[in-house]
Amino acid sequence: MWKEFKKFIANDNIITMATGIIMGASFTAIVNSLVDDIFMPLIVSLTGAADVSQLAFTIGNTSIGIGNFIQAVINFILIAFFLYLTLKALERVQGKKIVTPDETPAGPSEAELLQDILVELRKK
Repeated sequence: MWKEFKKFIANDNIITMATGIIMGASFTAIVNSLVDDIFMPLIVSLTGAADVSQLAFTIGNTSIGIGNFIQAVINFILIAFFLYLTLKALERVQGKKIVTPDETPAGPSEAELLQDILVELRKK
């Protein structure tokens, strides 16, 4: 069992995944700082306020902090937007097209694949 565990830990896939997670966490810190320290102050200067986390309403003795949820949604949208802009800039610098899920290249259809297989079988 110990040998299997050591083999599992030393697997290249595990090391690659761990590296990706660490790099992702570091990149998250950069994106969060970009939004919190640069773009949010700009938005505050334009709108006068950008923090809605204090919004709440009370039902009986219970306070519903809807502002935290709204602030999380705003932060998510801002982070997603600026991440999109960052990826587009990287795309231009590298000269590559970053494929989004709706732009995935369509491969041959199932019927075309079956037709190709049939042609290859007939050759033999």
